[in-house]
Amino acid sequence: MDRADVRIAFVGAGAMGGAIARGMLSAGGIAASQLAVAEVSAEIRASFSELGIPVYADAAEMIASFDPDAVILAVKPQVAAVVVAPIAALLGGRLIVSIMAGVPLSKLYGLCASERIIRLMPNLPVAARLGAIALAQGAAATAEDVALTVDLLEALAVVKPMREDQLDAAGVVSGSSPAFFALFVDCLTRAGIEAGLPAADCREMVEATMRGTAQQLLDSGEHPRSYLERVSSPGGTTIAALRAMEGGVFYAIAAAVDAALERTRALSEK
Repeated sequence: MDRADVRIAFVGAGAMGGAIARGMLSAGGIAASQLAVAEVSAEIRASFSELGIPVYADAAEMIASFDPDAVILAVKPQVAAVVVAPIAALLGGRLIVSIMAGVPLSKLYGLCASERIIRLMPNLPVAARLGAIALAQGAAATAEDVALTVDLLEALAVVKPMREDQLDAAGVVSGSSPAFFALFVDCLTRAGIEAGLPAADCREMVEATMRGTAQQLLDSGEHPRSYLERVSSPGGTTIAALRAMEGGVFYAIAAAVDAALERTRALSEK
């Protein structure tokens, strides 16, 4: 199916679902009339209605009247069964794309009347069309289903197909890491303020530096270790700072990844 003809319905349009919907629209090639949103929040519905996207308070009504080709399940995993059960019969034969963390394909098969299912682990920068998305194909999803999904998403993110057992780690590394980055920016800003910099100036300098570093390092494809060596002078201040920080940062990040994976497993067992 061509992207110019596909009709996509979002069940849930909070932070992540909303980011994908807005990203698809801003990337072009998808008209607002090709999207529909079912969302309990009146405020969120109003924000999408302003974009010309059809909105519904009830997911069953949306699917019955909009008749989508693909349905994106974008609700919190804790409420997956409650939300999907009333619409399960309406999902038969449609492509189902789930972005619910910790809800495996085996559980989705039991929730949905369709087994044409693809699981995604996206991250919030898809809204800026600079995201990363891991994709796992369900057994009944076709190559055409995967190609369509990648076509819809590749303008928003790097899309990496992989095995389902790799999704949880990908979800932490790409999905949680924007929060890790934001925490680092906040901590560095606070440390600069404690060292005597004016708060507003410090924040502006840190944010500009992070933005420039991301563009310089990541766009160049240079290995991070090589970049570290370029920034660090022998016997200088940066190398002293890295020595004080590196071990602790690595172990903190490893512990954060482990904690997130443990929580993902706990969610999948509920």
